Amino acid sequence: MKLKGLVWFFTIALILISLWELSYTWVVRSYEGKVREQATRLVKAQTANMTPDQREEVIKEKTQYILDSTKEKEIFPIVGTTYQKCKEYELNLGLDLQGGMGVTMDVNLEGLLKSLSNNSKDSALLKAIATANSKKVNSEDNYVDLFTKEYIAQNGAGKLASLFSGPSKEVKASDDDKTATSKLKEIAKGAINQTYKILQKRIDKFGVAQPNINLDENKGVINVELAGITNPERVRKFLQSSANLQFWSVVLLKDQNFQKSFADADKALAKYLKGTADTTNLSDSAKAKIDSAATGIIGSVLQFPIDQKSGQLYETPYIGMVAKKDTGLLNSYIKNEVFASTLGSNVKLLYGVEQKGKGGSFFEVYAIEKANGSEKAPLEGEGVAEASQGYDDKGKPSIKMQMTPTGAITWANLTEKNNQRYVAISLDDIVYSAPRVNGKIEGGNTEISGSFTVEEAQDLANILKSGKLDAPAKIVADQVVGPTLGKEAVNGGATAFIIAFAVIFILMLVYYNTGGWVANIALILNLLFTIGVLAMFGFTLTAAGIAGLVLTIGLAVDTNVIIFERIKEELTKGKNYQAAISEGYKRSLAPVLDAHITSLLTAFILLFFGLGPVLGFATTQIIGILLSLFCGIMVSRLITDLRTDKNHHFKYFTAISSKIFKHASYKFIEKRKIAYAISAVVLLVGVASFFNGFREGVEFKGGRSFNLEFAQQVKNTDVQDDLAKAFGDEFPVIKTVKDGKHLNITTSYLIDNTSDSTDVLVQKALFKGLTKVLPAGATYEEFMKKNFQGRTTVQPSISDDLKRGAIKATIFAMLIIFVYIFIRFRDWRYSAGTIITLIHDVLVTLAVFSFFKDIVPFPLEIDQHFIAAILTVIGFSMNDTVIVFDRIREYSRDMKGATKTTIINKAINDTLSRTIMTSLTVFITLLILFIFGGEVTKGFAFAMMIGVITGTYSSIFVGAPVLVDFAKDKPLGAAAEIKKKVKAPEL
Repeated sequence: MKLKGLVWFFTIALILISLWELSYTWVVRSYEGKVREQATRLVKAQTANMTPDQREEVIKEKTQYILDSTKEKEIFPIVGTTYQKCKEYELNLGLDLQGGMGVTMDVNLEGLLKSLSNNSKDSALLKAIATANSKKVNSEDNYVDLFTKEYIAQNGAGKLASLFSGPSKEVKASDDDKTATSKLKEIAKGAINQTYKILQKRIDKFGVAQPNINLDENKGVINVELAGITNPERVRKFLQSSANLQFWSVVLLKDQNFQKSFADADKALAKYLKGTADTTNLSDSAKAKIDSAATGIIGSVLQFPIDQKSGQLYETPYIGMVAKKDTGLLNSYIKNEVFASTLGSNVKLLYGVEQKGKGGSFFEVYAIEKANGSEKAPLEGEGVAEASQGYDDKGKPSIKMQMTPTGAITWANLTEKNNQRYVAISLDDIVYSAPRVNGKIEGGNTEISGSFTVEEAQDLANILKSGKLDAPAKIVADQVVGPTLGKEAVNGGATAFIIAFAVIFILMLVYYNTGGWVANIALILNLLFTIGVLAMFGFTLTAAGIAGLVLTIGLAVDTNVIIFERIKEELTKGKNYQAAISEGYKRSLAPVLDAHITSLLTAFILLFFGLGPVLGFATTQIIGILLSLFCGIMVSRLITDLRTDKNHHFKYFTAISSKIFKHASYKFIEKRKIAYAISAVVLLVGVASFFNGFREGVEFKGGRSFNLEFAQQVKNTDVQDDLAKAFGDEFPVIKTVKDGKHLNITTSYLIDNTSDSTDVLVQKALFKGLTKVLPAGATYEEFMKKNFQGRTTVQPSISDDLKRGAIKATIFAMLIIFVYIFIRFRDWRYSAGTIITLIHDVLVTLAVFSFFKDIVPFPLEIDQHFIAAILTVIGFSMNDTVIVFDRIREYSRDMKGATKTTIINKAINDTLSRTIMTSLTVFITLLILFIFGGEVTKGFAFAMMIGVITGTYSSIFVGAPVLVDFAKDKPLGAAAEIKKKVKAPEL
């Protein structure tokens, strides 16, 4: 073996680096365990009479307090690294392993285009935007391209630039449509990156250890993972705020001009509604106002600040108050074109923050002054240099702000203009404060006061410090994982990993004698290096990633199985150990590379098209495959040569393995027509599965999926009617999980409502529908704490994107495999055989998931994990097929004059031991993952098991026999034409 010293160097270096990187995780876990023990002792007396849940909460709070106060404590032995630094370097665990919240955010470019235009209310602009929005759902095109195509189609060529051009603007009036589109796309790209950077700043201030944020610039999608989050609604507000801070002059109800225009608009609206509106859902007082049309209608929902005795107006900064339940009706009134046009373009109505009263929640409504109808306020967020959480003169939390020099001048002018009146301070069109001005304020200092908690004030200050988003991002999918579910995923994954490792470890020794130690040492190093590299580069280990590790155990063994089987063949031919080992490694190099490259190709495709947890699987698989090459070829050869150099050698036969397939001479090709008939049936069943239908996961159909735990077994029939009533007569999909004490409930109730409060509304409806099976007197808060384990929300728009991505990934994987095989074997028949094999395997898996979805006692869903399984099956199936193809090509060169039937039969028989051994090891690891790995990976493991079985069958009975019947008179590949034997590189 050449370059032995270099291989030694890299092996030792990787061992040391991996151990060093993982040592941070060990140190952190050890320290946090000691702190928890300390916290438990400190609160022992305090928690003596508490329930276990209450005690756990107090211990958690105390533990977190101690950890926060000791961030700078040096905890790493000798080196002296602080706890905070060690925490940054430890192995990242995904949400599904430790609990938290993950969101997918879609950057909204609609508002950006409106702000860039010369007239944001231009009817042609709005029409093109509306059309682009509707087409975006079913299109992969860039949003700006969609908009410009529609605008040009609707308004004619050459008019785009005039809508966005100006003296200080990027787009010039002389630009043609192509140039204008290109410039708009560049601006949009900059806005997307700006949004990404600002969100990074916000998340850095959120106080979450190891946050994960990734940008897909082409799709305008940002993925965020925040571990340990317990308040999802806070996260939604924090991330989705555009930070559009504005300072406005307030219009008072007592102002004569406004009072008259408001009354006129109100009356005009009443007259309009009398002639056109359906009054079925209006209150009696509202109907009466419409019928008379002598007064307005808005007073039926908006309570004006009037003294009931004197009839005089109170002086308040707001014009009235509206109950939360009436806000939808009020919105329909004030957004009505008749009301808006009569009121005028110089006034805008804004809501205040939600407040609690005796009669329920309500909002104050403010009228603010718009100069010349502009949406731009006299003073905006750009005028604020610094923001921080503080306290007002009453000791309540507030946001302190310091203006820039220019902002301070504008603020002084604005306060001077509004002396003895009010200035409204709004953020994202919500008025947080409207203080009375008692004189000109100079120096640039001000504050926003209100009924904030300290946490809310800190969040708002951090949002303002991070900056305004020109292109706000909206959450289109989210996943909330409770810590209990995360702990179960860790335990299940760890159990599956340990058992799979132990079984494969023993199997290698049983089948390959002392040679099995080489495979086992290479396997141990492969796993160590994989986890070490994950930690070193800050990659996140997810439940799907653990599945990838478990699968890596099976796939990593494949390399040594190929090599060992070849060594056994050479020994059987009578060669001595040194010659057999040298020839075995040499002749195994090409098939090993082929097998790994095909698996890598599908893994990279999955990495490109996947989202969320699936990315963790793809990342782990890619790293594992690359390191498998190094460990399986280089390290195993190093160990083998080390022993051979000492005049010893490993044994590769046992009493069992020496007898299995020893003289295999099965007539596979002669039986191919039977296999073709079976495959034809498979094809028909696979096609029929599309008509029979599939059970789509929430990722592909949109909706909310809840994981719940109960103290007793709960049947679907116990809750389905109550849930349907709670969800507005819409029946949810209910699945029993595990022992009957766990339910997964999926509903599309209110999925089109994107309000920040919608998740809470749906969760309260869920609670209401489950009341019958909950303990008597249970509250919503107790339900969320004890029964709620996690939630996944996917908006229809992102679910359509995921579907298209999944289809593209599968087709692209087959196409790229076809091209690779064609390049590798230089014969279209090998590529054709490959594609037929892959289609066969995919159709079998689809058929099982379609026809068994209502039979098996676990969910068979088409989701991202299923797509990951399909792509992995494609890669695995290729491993088997390519090994056979390589041997066919080799024998077609060496067995001159033999028939194709003889060559192919011999190639399949000689590789049969390897095929069965590899399939067995992978199947065993998948079976263990299926049994012990938990619910998250159960569907993935089942799909993979089906794929392994059908992949083994197809590589023997489908892929290879096809070579006989395609172009019957043509030799088996270019290798048969080779005159000069090419020497393989020595290892």
